[in-house]
Formats: sequence, structure tokens, C-alpha cells
Amino acid sequence: MTDLTPDDPALATDVGPLIRTLRPGLDAAGFLEFAAVAHLQGLVFTAAYDPAGRCLGVAAHRVLATSRGRLLFVDDLVTAPSARSAGVGARLFDELRQRALRAGCLRIELDTGTANLGAQRFYHARRMNIVALHFALDVRRTCD
Repeated sequence: MTDLTPDDPALATDVGPLIRTLRPGLDAAGFLEFAAVAHLQGLVFTAAYDPAGRCLGVAAHRVLATSRGRLLFVDDLVTAPSARSAGVGARLFDELRQRALRAGCLRIELDTGTANLGAQRFYHARRMNIVALHFALDVRRTCD
């Protein structure tokens, strides 16, 4: 497991392409811009590499102080399509759990799409519970 910062070239070559599999509307330049701003807000990119140096998965996460207590929020957790079902996601999740404990967090929280059944099975298998509904409003649209 390796934490990458915005000045590390591997963020563009290794992490960006994986994150963009989850966020297809985000191009390479947009990812780097997002990564730089989000890093200043505490976002950490943790990448899992195999012995040959290939990036197999990445977790983007941050520690937040909330009215519900201190938590580790996972913005994104993605495994390379070629490495799915090989335990990479489980190892990343275990790493996040250990980091949450070391940071004094009460919980790990994340959002996943309602249609992403594979991710939901993965999180249920890690004993995560659905505890809220996440609502969104696109404020750029005119509301009547």
C-alpha cells in the first residue's frame, strides 16, 4: 500500500485511470485538478500495487470530524477490472479499517450508487450497514 500525493507522477499514470473507471465524466486533466484541491481538504489516495509494480486498486479517503463523531470517509474504492475478485478490494478495505482505528474514528462511511449491486455485496460482506439515504440536487438546473 502506497499513499500518493498530487506531485507524484503515479497519481496521473496509476490512480487517475482507475478512479476514472468510476467517474467516466472526469477526464485526465479534471482528475488532476480534483486531486490537488481534494488533497488540500485531506483526501488521501492509497494505492495497492503488485510485486511487478502494477496498480491493482486504489482507495481515496479522508478523516472527518462530524456531529456523528470522527469517521473515515471513503470517497472512492476501486479495483482494476483485471484484478477483481482477487482480494485487492478486501486488502484495501482492511487497510482503511486499520487507519480508521489508528485515527480514532468511530466508523467508516461511504456512498455507493443504488445500481452498483456488486459494490453493495462487497460492502455487506464487510459487515457494513445501510444507515442513510444520500440526496442530491443539481443546483445548476432551474428549479420551479
